[in-house]
Amino acid sequence: MSATPFVFSVLILQLLFASQPCHRFLAAAADGRWQLLQKSIGVSAMHMQLLRNDRVVVFDRTDFGPSKLPLPNGKCRNDPSDTALKVDCTAHSVEYDVLTNTFRPLMVQTDVWCSSGAIMPSGNLVQTGGFNDGERRVRTFSPCSTCDWQETPNGLAAKRWYASNHILPEGRQIVVGGRRQFNYEFVPKTITANTFSLPFLLQTSERGVENNLYPFVFLNVDGNLFIFANNRAILLDFMKNKVVKTYPTIPGGDPRSYPSTGSAVLLPLKNLKAAAIQAEVLVCGGAPKGSYVQAVRGKFIGALNTCARIKITDPNPQWVMETMPLARVMGDMILLPNGNVLLINGAGSGTAGWELGRNPVLNPVLYKPDNKIGTRFETQNPTTVPRLYHSTAALLRDGRVLVGGSNPHAFYNLTGVLFPTELSLEAFSPAYLDTKFNNIRPTITAPKSMSGIKYGTKLTVRVVITGKVAKNQVSVTMVAPAFNTHSFSMNQRLLVLGNDKVAALGKATYDIDVTTPRSGNLAASGFYLLFVVHQGIPSKGIWVKLQ
Repeated sequence: MSATPFVFSVLILQLLFASQPCHRFLAAAADGRWQLLQKSIGVSAMHMQLLRNDRVVVFDRTDFGPSKLPLPNGKCRNDPSDTALKVDCTAHSVEYDVLTNTFRPLMVQTDVWCSSGAIMPSGNLVQTGGFNDGERRVRTFSPCSTCDWQETPNGLAAKRWYASNHILPEGRQIVVGGRRQFNYEFVPKTITANTFSLPFLLQTSERGVENNLYPFVFLNVDGNLFIFANNRAILLDFMKNKVVKTYPTIPGGDPRSYPSTGSAVLLPLKNLKAAAIQAEVLVCGGAPKGSYVQAVRGKFIGALNTCARIKITDPNPQWVMETMPLARVMGDMILLPNGNVLLINGAGSGTAGWELGRNPVLNPVLYKPDNKIGTRFETQNPTTVPRLYHSTAALLRDGRVLVGGSNPHAFYNLTGVLFPTELSLEAFSPAYLDTKFNNIRPTITAPKSMSGIKYGTKLTVRVVITGKVAKNQVSVTMVAPAFNTHSFSMNQRLLVLGNDKVAALGKATYDIDVTTPRSGNLAASGFYLLFVVHQGIPSKGIWVKLQ
């Protein structure tokens, strides 16, 4: 090759990169590794929850016919009201054991389609609602090797389909919204058995489209509830049933809620000993106005490529817009132990709903919230498996992200369709798990897993770090295990405890003193994953119980 064409090519590439905003990261090397864990678990993972015994409860729905996993010992579900099978001898839920990479079938008794849930302070998964005979059910799953689903009929005051749940400081769950439910209620039922009107959900519902289901719900640091639906949000005093703040509409006004499904996270909470703690919410992706109607007609409009970030604790909060390197609808947002956010799964056009998504987005994207705006996004290595409507993702204790699901069909269609029903499980390993970081990766030796910790007290975490230690880059984080479905991880929360002091004990051993969260407004009582992060590289987590 002559020198002239080569120089010309270099100039063209330089012009191409120079013409792009710096946050596109076209020149950055992609990171992250993918691993196929199970080719098929027999059930498509529409819902996913990590438990304190390092097992993940996965479930789909009951009304599509038989799954690909039989129930054990000739067991069958007899349900006269099921719309597909009155007698069904296949499983629609599984328990996946992370440590052994094995799974076992579970039996749900009623339809859990598009339901919600959260981990209670006891460590039990309490899960609510669904479709048909499941719409007012409350279900409980306890973490044990032989446990199965237990159901409470009429455990809900209202029918809940596409609702969102959150754990409250006193340990109850609040259940917000659902299809044609412009209200909220609490579980478990005590004195408060009624529903409470929430006109905001009616105001954000678009006729014939909705665009406000599975609202994004976060507990603010003042104990009130941030609720986002469609393209805007409120702060709700749920005890007084009073809106205490109304947030502005996201610039552009495009919808971010189901079926124009974006995703959202409460960004890591920091400076927890400060008198006034700042809280920020990040909403990413979604679909432009009118996308759902157009998709139903066979025209698939490109997804939104923007994120909106807001300081919800500010007296005059405003949305700050950012541009993602890849447009995404039906994506998931997962908080990683080091405080970064992983955007994963989803489509480049269309919306949620049967057959309504196109152009799978195979590349995850890392978002670094502490970087300067314009330098926060990094595109990661792609999977080979499309994860569209009804996909899920969950953080594991070892720092990997478990990925499953994708069924854009009314039934299980494994062949002869554009995007077959996906029964596999994968794991995405962020770059921080690369072996080249092993010398700076902390290993927690104390406290022991399952230790109890108290509010507002000193906690000492002992670690081994074989390489050189940068004490000012050592931090302890706590992550609440989230209930993931329909692109939203309910009750997802990360607290940065930082470090009050790092003491070297010799033989590569260090004690890290931190102060635990001071109240249930910051972290409700219950089980958390505790990590030590050194220079951005997290340890494996341990389970602790905050009480």
